[in-house]
Amino acid sequence: MTVPPRDTPGGPHAVTLVVDMPVTKLDALDVIAFVADAVIDNAGTAFPRVGLAPDAWAEVQIPKFADPPPLAIDVCSDISPVHAQQHADRLAAALTRVGWTVRPARGIER
Repeated sequence: MTVPPRDTPGGPHAVTLVVDMPVTKLDALDVIAFVADAVIDNAGTAFPRVGLAPDAWAEVQIPKFADPPPLAIDVCSDISPVHAQQHADRLAAALTRVGWTVRPARGIER
C-alpha cells in the first residue's frame, strides 16, 4: 500500500518556517535533529519528524507552491499555538546559528 505524501502539518497547532536554501528534506531533518540534539522519529517512513520537546516536533514539507528551495518546516504542538510558536522561534534561532536562512511563512505559503 502506498501512502500519499502529506502536505499539511501533523499536529493541531503549527507554525511554518521557510528555508530558502537548496537543501533536501532528508538533509533538513538531519540538521534539525542536530541543532535540537534529538533524533529523527519515524525515519524511513512517509512521515518523519524531529522531537523538539514533549508535545512539540518539527516536520519538513516540500511546499505546494514550489519545489525546493524553499522547504517548509512545520513546528507542531499538541498543546497550543503559543507553544508551537515558542518552539518555532527556538528552532529558527538554532538554525540561524548554523548558517541557515530561516523566515516565517508568508500568507500564500501556509
